Amino acid sequence: MVTGLIIVLFRLLLQRADLARAAWYGFLRLAPWPVLALWLVALVPIGLFLGWTVQRWPMIAGSGIPQIRGALLRRLVLTWWPELPMKILASLVGLGCGLSLGREGPSIQIGAYAGKGVLSVLGRPVVERKILISAGAAAGLSAAFNAPLAGVLFALEELHKYFSGRLIACAMGASLAAYMVASRFFGLESVFNFSAIGALGLEYLPAVVGLGAVAALAGLVFKQAYYKAQALYTALPLPAVARPILPLLLSVPVAFWLFDLTGGGHQLIERLSTADFSGGVLLGLLALKIAFSALSYGSGTAGGVFLPLLAGGALLGKFWGVSLAALGWLEPGLELNFMILGMAAFFTAVVKAPITGAILILEMSGNLSHFSGLVACCLAAFVGSDLLRSSSIYEVFLERLLRKPPAAAAVTPGSDGAPDQSTGQSTSSAAGSRPAGGRKLLLEIPVGLGSRLAHRCIRAIDWPAECLVVGIERGETELLPRGGTELEPGDRLLVLAAAEQAVLPHNKI
Repeated sequence: MVTGLIIVLFRLLLQRADLARAAWYGFLRLAPWPVLALWLVALVPIGLFLGWTVQRWPMIAGSGIPQIRGALLRRLVLTWWPELPMKILASLVGLGCGLSLGREGPSIQIGAYAGKGVLSVLGRPVVERKILISAGAAAGLSAAFNAPLAGVLFALEELHKYFSGRLIACAMGASLAAYMVASRFFGLESVFNFSAIGALGLEYLPAVVGLGAVAALAGLVFKQAYYKAQALYTALPLPAVARPILPLLLSVPVAFWLFDLTGGGHQLIERLSTADFSGGVLLGLLALKIAFSALSYGSGTAGGVFLPLLAGGALLGKFWGVSLAALGWLEPGLELNFMILGMAAFFTAVVKAPITGAILILEMSGNLSHFSGLVACCLAAFVGSDLLRSSSIYEVFLERLLRKPPAAAAVTPGSDGAPDQSTGQSTSSAAGSRPAGGRKLLLEIPVGLGSRLAHRCIRAIDWPAECLVVGIERGETELLPRGGTELEPGDRLLVLAAAEQAVLPHNKI
């Protein structure tokens, strides 16, 4: 509920910022050139302010999702105060000035900060740290897009990459509470009003799968554009604090001639649903949106990826539909169906979370009739991305973040509080090597399908030192671990480890 209230305030402020930006550029189009020159000059200190915020608080840079993942893996530290208000302020300034950034990444990180704040303010046991951070992140996405189920799935599929009963229950409760709070202010309507668009027939299944394959290729281009933009800024002889000035100055001509490309892309998606464009125009808008989004994000300022990539997916999907209609392979009026499918497929190709992608667009469109098409298109995009060996954009960003200097780098063991539960395939140990003195951590480690732990006895596994398997959860059953206990896929190991073990590389097991 706390997250819901904060995100409601964030969304209301963003709405005012969007209206102010539209009114301001409407005024600038009629104003004499000295006024425009003054605005260009004013963007310089604004850019320096944005650069200063991420230099002073590196964890608020970008979308914030890689930082959450790093915190859950105990590789990074989230400090809720003052990073939470600074994340809100920096995101509002960047989006309000027209940078092509999304609100969802900041909303998810704001939710995670809220969970961390609840932990600190209410004095909750530190063992609840990861649960509260994950629940807050789920609530953030839920309140940002009126999508409670997508919020839960994102926390499970992207942040944790495994399921547990306690995690599901906490994420669902937080996500539902945030959705109810947001609905009180914004209503129960879906983010996009696509309820009147009917379902595609089965005869269009090859076209749906084809769109998924094309989205996999386009998603690779999208990610490479972001990576190249980051490399470009690094290569420029420009202080890091001044990098946001470049996209801010670029936003002025974009706002003058292609205003819908500014901001995250919500207005662009709504316009695509009502206006007709040729295939060439759609392809050109897609290229420009990707380029401007990459340059905006690459500067390092606070802002997300979700909404720009959904706008890119909408452009790609409508281009696909218009092209099929021009070839006579699609009935007129069905192009919007492919626009909806394109958003889900593009999301899947970029984030590598097909279940979240299908459910997110289903909730955002408010039309259940698209479900089978969304699943087929997301599956094709996911398989295509795997064949292209294209990693999740957030995983790549996390790897790059962990390679940075200590200002935003690995956590010193114990710097994040007392014992807690880890999410990942982190280091664990066997029923054999009891941790020595010092702080202990209770880690929760899933045994995945194909894991090298599966179908092996505990005593046969070479565990890291200073670790002890103290419990095994198998379904609804809790097992007492013994040396001869054989581990099975789906097991969750409870491992007591020395604090130093929490930051070892995840591939130790």
